[in-house]
Amino acid sequence: MRWVIWIFCVGVLWGCSKPSESRPFQDVAIQEIYTDSASIRALEVMPGSVGFAGSDGLFGSVDLQNLKVRTQRMTHLESFPEFRAVAHTSTDFFMLSAGDPALLYKTGDSGAMELVYQESGPGVFYDAMAFWDDTNGIAIGDAMGGCLSIIISRDGGKHWSKIPCDRLPEALPGEGAFAASDTNIAISGESCWVASNKGRIYFSADRGETWEVRQSPVTSATDTFGLYSLAFYNAEIGYAVGGDYTRPEENISNKISTSDGGETWMFQAQGEAPGYLSCVQYVPGRDGRDVVGVSFKGIYYSQDYGQTWILLDSEGFYSFRFTSDTVAVASGRGRIAELRFK
Repeated sequence: MRWVIWIFCVGVLWGCSKPSESRPFQDVAIQEIYTDSASIRALEVMPGSVGFAGSDGLFGSVDLQNLKVRTQRMTHLESFPEFRAVAHTSTDFFMLSAGDPALLYKTGDSGAMELVYQESGPGVFYDAMAFWDDTNGIAIGDAMGGCLSIIISRDGGKHWSKIPCDRLPEALPGEGAFAASDTNIAISGESCWVASNKGRIYFSADRGETWEVRQSPVTSATDTFGLYSLAFYNAEIGYAVGGDYTRPEENISNKISTSDGGETWMFQAQGEAPGYLSCVQYVPGRDGRDVVGVSFKGIYYSQDYGQTWILLDSEGFYSFRFTSDTVAVASGRGRIAELRFK
């Protein structure tokens, strides 16, 4: 697995070009670049590549120059972990499995992935992971012992520790997050927002030292309804999406936005498409105006801060990340694709 180190050593010569005009997207071209039996929900944009991980122990990278895909499979005690979260620093790649046991791996000095955190027990389930910078990292999981599971690293991911419940807000019964696209966490500056399956937004302004809860207008009527994904364009402008994957056409109370850093949220596109969305991302360089969302029902686009949406394509994906203002890498059941927005 020496290629893991290679991910961080290969440079990409990005050509100098003028910023593209902010013309609305009308279409998207989809090029499938990898197929596999695994379900792939976690993506991470890195210098020159996109790292990914999924079920059946699968992980790898997509070279953004030539779209070449490198893969490997991880085993633990003769079984394959189901990875739902990935992250990176300037030197390392990380991947985290969801269920019991939760396994967090980091790029090792030998080139192989090394286990740096493990947690076992009833109810263990981790959903997303991110880094503020090369030193401070976070992963979040479903509630255990009365609070959300939050683990923090302060040494670049070499060691992780779980925040005790007496330092966190009390969780609602059954509260956690949906591990649908590794986008339950959004970071801007020192701030961090976490979307829960109960429609609540956990917020920290100090890299996870202290936390508070901000209730969004979304309320969870069933175990499968809630917020699945959120994104922040900057410290003020944010958008969160969700719904119910068992009723994907329902489009009430599943899209919300904020313009004050998550202090307040308001519904958008009530009673209008899209319904269920598993991942939302801002289009880079468009001042938070243009937003794209995906689910297994298709690719949707808004050019007015998420107030109205259009369907660009009915091909379904679980997750995606922009690599430029018009190109993204998307993942889903058994595949990875490049998306070119036009």
